[in-house]
Amino acid sequence: MVVGKKLAKDDGNALSDLQHYRSIVGSLQYLCHTRPDISYSVNKVAQYMQNPRYSHWVAVKRILRYLRGTLDYGLVLTSGSNIISWSSKKQRSVSRSTVEAEYRSLTDTASEII
Repeated sequence: MVVGKKLAKDDGNALSDLQHYRSIVGSLQYLCHTRPDISYSVNKVAQYMQNPRYSHWVAVKRILRYLRGTLDYGLVLTSGSNIISWSSKKQRSVSRSTVEAEYRSLTDTASEII
């Protein structure tokens, strides 16, 4: 992003091809998993996906030019040890209120400690 340049929701003319803008910004959001250096800029242009303007498209093109110049940057994710680890599991129960959710969390934590 250009330092000092602020994007606004009514800045410039409206884009005629909304699908193209949304497709590219969506791809950039996916790319942020391995390129965290573009996260801030992509987040800013993603805020205007509802009604993108020409100035937003210029910002997207600037991100794409930056990426073209830094193709060898990024995080390498292998099947071995990575700097990122994550897991997922199926939720065992659904709480109907926040108090019930807090009690469930408390009992789960207590049982793990014991």
